[in-house]
Amino acid sequence: MRVLVTGGAGFIGSAVCRHLVASGATRVVNVDKLTYAGNLASLRAVEGRPNYTFYRLDICNEGALLDIMRRERVDAVMHLAAESHVDRSIEGPNVFAETNVLGTVRLLSAALTYWCELGGEARERFRFHHVSTDEVFGDLPFGGGVFAEESRYSPSSPYAASKAAADHFVRAWHQTYGLPVVLSNCSNNYGPFHFPEKLIPLTIINAVENKPLPLYGSGANVRDWLHVDDHARALELVIRQGRPGESYNIGARAERNNLSVMESICDLLDIRRPRKGGKSHRDLITLVADRPGHDRRYAIDPSKVERELGWRPKRGFEAGLSDTIDWYLDNSWWWEPIRQERYSGARLGGRLRSVT
Repeated sequence: MRVLVTGGAGFIGSAVCRHLVASGATRVVNVDKLTYAGNLASLRAVEGRPNYTFYRLDICNEGALLDIMRRERVDAVMHLAAESHVDRSIEGPNVFAETNVLGTVRLLSAALTYWCELGGEARERFRFHHVSTDEVFGDLPFGGGVFAEESRYSPSSPYAASKAAADHFVRAWHQTYGLPVVLSNCSNNYGPFHFPEKLIPLTIINAVENKPLPLYGSGANVRDWLHVDDHARALELVIRQGRPGESYNIGARAERNNLSVMESICDLLDIRRPRKGGKSHRDLITLVADRPGHDRRYAIDPSKVERELGWRPKRGFEAGLSDTIDWYLDNSWWWEPIRQERYSGARLGGRLRSVT
């Protein structure tokens, strides 16, 4: 199977590339613009492999995308390229509309042209897999409820709105043109190679550097945490076995509020990397003003992907978080250049930030 992965140098995209290439049964064609969050160092494990190719390209370049599809004779497109940082979308929504909405439309148009040129088995085999987020559904009350595939869309941030719009365009290309699409909406991912502006890597790295650990509001906001390697396995199942026109929610049933996640990281670091004077890393937790439209709670019902595709997460949150901390402690070669060159401590836009 030959899969074109967009955004394959990003956090989830690079995990997908590493997973698919390692299996040996898939040829991966990685297309990435290499914006600030794209990092080819995340793909060192697959560089030079005969079943891996990289193209530096903006997904808004429809003609070039079509050329690559034809040249590589791809069987599927897995679309992960996106601007994904909520805070950045609040301060500058235009780029989110351009990449996440217009870029998706351009990619769909290229894929449709390519699919229409295919014949026979190749045409039947082709899939367009759009990878989205649970944030398109808005938020849930603290008391209960979960997001299902049929949940009403109610995005709260420009980022979530841009992903919701992209989801609708993908479904429209299926309904109008018959393009064989599948969609997936995932909960919060964590794991190695996560860009250090998100909650878990930001907390780990700031704690290692003895810097404040910024936490929005009271830290009561709840997220369902999914290890990125478990997500990559689920995405492969969706693109290989998912039914055209269907969507699949992917979550690990691992709800934690942000404060408890941060405290767990601090407790594990107290053992692995004690602070001078015996102080706890919890003392570094710094409450900051909440961000606009901060969703209260996300929770995914993954029953459909479990039932139809046989997927189950392999990593519990506690073990996965412990492994993630160890990875960051052992791989400063990856994140230190990012901190020095592209990211200034815990500050973005001049104020302390935390992100979920």
